Amino acid sequence: MAHCFHCDKTTVLGRSHTHKRGVAGGRWKKRAPKTNRTFRANIQHVTAMIDGAKKSIKLCTKCIKRIKKDIVDGKKPFLQLAHLAASSKFKIQSSNVKASSKLKI
Repeated sequence: MAHCFHCDKTTVLGRSHTHKRGVAGGRWKKRAPKTNRTFRANIQHVTAMIDGAKKSIKLCTKCIKRIKKDIVDGKKPFLQLAHLAASSKFKIQSSNVKASSKLKI
């Protein structure tokens, strides 16, 4: 069973309900059926920099979005993605330079 490397999100069991109204009085034969189902986490394979080396891990999409948002906001992400490692440093430095140049003028 797949699970997220960071938040341990995994498959959860639940029930699905149909949207039938049924009959007044709640007769058993006319009630809307409830069947068992699984809710699967959206797990993706990504390459991350862990201890200076590239490693293939599984992350949920919510954690991937969090990493990308932290980079855009200029914060340090909890994990560095390999394909964003070089480009993110350039984006953060260039945005800081533009902001400081505007303040001096």
